[in-house]
Amino acid sequence: MQEAQKPAAKYALFSSYASHTLSQDVDARKRKITDRNLPNALLQSPEFAEDSAMYRELLQMERKLDWTMTRKRVEVHDALQRIIPTTRTLRIFLSHTVSGQAWQREGAEGEAAKPNLETGENIPAWQFRIDGRVLEIPNQRAKDRVPPRKFSTLIKHMVVELDRDTTLYPEGNIVEWLRAPNQPALDGFTIRRKGDTPTKIRIVMHLEQQPEQYKLHPDLANILGIKEDSRTGVIQALWNYIKTQNLQDKVDRRVVRADARLRPIFNADTAYIQHLPELVNRYLLPPDPIILHYTLNPALPPPEKPSAWDVEVKVDDANLKSRMQHVVVSMAQDSARDLTKLDEEIALHIQSLNNAQMKRTFLRAFADDPRGFIQTWLESQSRDLESVLASGPSEGAMVRQEDLKRTEFFRLPWVEEAVAIQEGMRLAAKAGL
Repeated sequence: MQEAQKPAAKYALFSSYASHTLSQDVDARKRKITDRNLPNALLQSPEFAEDSAMYRELLQMERKLDWTMTRKRVEVHDALQRIIPTTRTLRIFLSHTVSGQAWQREGAEGEAAKPNLETGENIPAWQFRIDGRVLEIPNQRAKDRVPPRKFSTLIKHMVVELDRDTTLYPEGNIVEWLRAPNQPALDGFTIRRKGDTPTKIRIVMHLEQQPEQYKLHPDLANILGIKEDSRTGVIQALWNYIKTQNLQDKVDRRVVRADARLRPIFNADTAYIQHLPELVNRYLLPPDPIILHYTLNPALPPPEKPSAWDVEVKVDDANLKSRMQHVVVSMAQDSARDLTKLDEEIALHIQSLNNAQMKRTFLRAFADDPRGFIQTWLESQSRDLESVLASGPSEGAMVRQEDLKRTEFFRLPWVEEAVAIQEGMRLAAKAGL
C-alpha cells in the first residue's frame, strides 16, 4: 500500500503544476493578448541585440504610420464636412408648346373649329418650359456616379418677363420664383398663358453656387486680376498679391504696408492682416444674373428641339466626396479587420517568445547548478504551497515546526523515500562523487 502511494506522492506536485499550467493555457486562449513588446530579458541579451533593435524600429515606424493614417483620416472627415468646390456645366433648355391655335384648327368644321369659352376647348394658349440639368463628367466610372441634382436646387431666384400688351392679356406678365426652405426640388418650370400673338420672353436667373460667388468692384478687380470669385478666393488672391509685392512689414509681420495701388483700397498707408476680410467685404458685389432671351410665336409650329444654353456653375463636388467616403468606410471596415488580425498574430508570437525565453532561462539555470537550482526551486514551491494553504511563513524551511513535533508526521509514505534520497546524497558527498 505504501509502495503504491509513493509514486502518487512523488508526482502529486508535478500533476498539480501540469493541471495549473493547462488551466492557464485555456484562460489565455479565451482572452486576447495585446502586448507586443519584447521581454526585457531579450532586449538586454547581447545575443538578440540586433534583432531586438530591428523589431523596436519596426514598432516605432508602425506608430508613426498609425499617427499619419489617423491624421489623414481626420483630415478626410473634416473635408467631407466642408464644401469642396468644383466647376460644372449647367445646360438650360427653353421650349414651348401651343394649343388651340388657328393653324391647329385648320380642317375642322362647324363648332369643332370655334373656341368654347365654357369648356376651354380651342382657346388659343401656349406653355413655356424651362428645364436644366448638370452635365455628367466625361469618362466617369459608373460606380463613381452620384444622383444628379435637381434644376431648382441650382436656382436661387428667377424672374420671367413676358413682353405682352396688358390691355389684351390681363394675366401677370412677370412671373417670379424664389426658393424657400423645405421646398420640393423640381426638374423644371412651366408657365401657361392664353394668347396667339408672338411674345418675347426675358429670363433673369440668379444661380445658387457653392461656395457663394461675388462680383469684385472694378477698383479691386483691376489689382487682383479677377472679376468674380468666392470671399475666401478673393482674400487668398489679395494675400498672394501682398506676398508677391513684399508688402509685409519687416519688423511687425502683422502689418501690411500699402503700395500705390492698395492705398485707395485700404484708405490708409498700413493695415493689419486681421482686418483684410473686412476691407475685402467692402468691394464685394452681388454677381451678375444669367439673362436669356426667347421668342415664342404661337402662329408657327414649335421647334422640334429645345433651345439650349450652357452656363458654368460652382457646386459642391459630390463625386469626390463619394469617393473619399468610400475610401474611409472601406479602410474602417476591411483594413481595420485585417490589421487587428495581424496585431493578434504578432502578440501571440511575442507571447511564444516570452514563454521560450522563460523556458530557456529555467533550463540554463538548471544546467549551471542542478543541486542549488533544485533546492531553490523546492523552497520556492514550499513557500507557494504554504501561501496557498494559508499556513504562514516558514522562513525557508521545508516543513512546519508544528508538524515536526508529531510522531505521525514521520510515518507518512514519503518519509522513507526522502530519508533514502538524503542518505544517498550524504554517502555520495562523502565518497567525493
